[in-house]
Amino acid sequence: MSDLVDSALTARFLRGLAAAPANTAVRVGARSVRYPELHELALSWAGALHAAPDGPPRAVGVLTDRSLEGYAGVLAALYAGAAVVPLHSGFPLERTRRMLKTARVDAVVADGPGLATLRELAQAGLRLPVLAPGADDDGTLPRIPVTGRPLDAPARVRDTDTAYVLFTSGSTGRPKGVPLTHGMTRHYFTLADRSYDFTAEDAFSQTFDLNFDCAMFDMFCAWGAGASLHPVPAQAYRDLPGFFAERALTVWFSAPSAITLARRTGALAPDAMPALRWSLFAGEALRAADVVAWQAAAPGSTVANIYGPTELTLTVTGHRWSPETSPDLCVNGLVPIGSLHEGHDHLLLTPDGQLSGHEGELCVTGPQMTPGYLDSEDNEGRFLHHDGRTWYRTGDRVRTLDNGELIYLGRWDSQVQVNGWRVELAEIEYALAACPGVRDAVAVTRAANGTVEIVVFYTGESMPAPRLAKQLAELLPKGMLPRRYTHLTEFPLNSNRKIDRRRLAEEAAGEAGPTRPN
Repeated sequence: MSDLVDSALTARFLRGLAAAPANTAVRVGARSVRYPELHELALSWAGALHAAPDGPPRAVGVLTDRSLEGYAGVLAALYAGAAVVPLHSGFPLERTRRMLKTARVDAVVADGPGLATLRELAQAGLRLPVLAPGADDDGTLPRIPVTGRPLDAPARVRDTDTAYVLFTSGSTGRPKGVPLTHGMTRHYFTLADRSYDFTAEDAFSQTFDLNFDCAMFDMFCAWGAGASLHPVPAQAYRDLPGFFAERALTVWFSAPSAITLARRTGALAPDAMPALRWSLFAGEALRAADVVAWQAAAPGSTVANIYGPTELTLTVTGHRWSPETSPDLCVNGLVPIGSLHEGHDHLLLTPDGQLSGHEGELCVTGPQMTPGYLDSEDNEGRFLHHDGRTWYRTGDRVRTLDNGELIYLGRWDSQVQVNGWRVELAEIEYALAACPGVRDAVAVTRAANGTVEIVVFYTGESMPAPRLAKQLAELLPKGMLPRRYTHLTEFPLNSNRKIDRRRLAEEAAGEAGPTRPN
């Protein structure tokens, strides 16, 4: 008996195709593509990939923006039975080269910017076959023509086969490849169907770039329901309510930093986004004050804080905000991350490696856990073997609340020792954000004079550092007070609109000697 099955991801698109064939599958800019058109395009491109000179690829890079080529490329790779390896043309060339090599990419689907990156890589010695319909062929790269017979139907796969390869940052300075299997995605989206009442009438935002794991949620929840998907361009943040109204958006998913952007542009006026049914946030700690502000603008929306590292397939916990009960569960102003998905267990590990029933590093096992990194050397220190099972060590410090849910306290490595004080940077951020005139705050550390110092960046009203220090001194012990306060008009964001904490830490490390407020 064959163990081949329909891919859970392609099955979702086919379900949407059957349920709402007249609906838009994705709208990129002014161009709308309906389900049948995208399906036929993916079958055609998958046929081209199968007919490539070196045979059907095992891994297909998708080096695109959130463009039509990107969405068709993802589907085409899955239809061909290959692993999808989404990449970003804005990344440094060497980083992209490493990811292509580590994932053993056989072929690449590219749009204009992606093709330019591949040509640069070719000059550096890496020439991969590329499918780039409509783009000029200058002879730099071997091209895969879209000719011949399309596939009759998506290829069947095994649950143990890799569906996606996503890359996370590595402490060694090189990206770590995370394989997500078809079985992992099957479990995840089966639970998603039970958790959310998405329908063909919904319109989903997509704020995340395709190389970010949360982009999968938008795509395959929308397509599984026969709903439409709407990539959000950068200019839309200048008038989010206008974009919401134009696209009739009902489902929003982003990093919490988007709330700050919306507030700064005046988008969070009362009832500014009345059509929203779901507001989902992940990728960063979610503040209770931000939820209250967002929900005032979208009063008909259910807000959910969902959490999970890439290694656990998109998200593995969730908390739905209740104005009546959630505020009392918050710690340091942060919203709980909720309970684990069905079928998963967790442990809390103390710094000395002991188990705790209350607080510690979150370790998770279950059907959404990756089988391991592409490079086995990266597995060291990231997995725990206990009680006959393997657990993924998230590096996140959490606490168990009285109702059994989990609350995120910060990265395990964000708890630092400063002059003998054990300091949680999230607590400093919460205290500073509570000061009058301060909108948001980020705390980082830097080495100085043989010790560790705390540096904070804040937005809102610019004010003298001594005033801020005086206010913080009423909330924090002296040993926890920052040594430098830097005002910013806005925080730098990475490609997925999350606060770029690494860049802030680098800026702090490069500043002149410390200044202690008087």
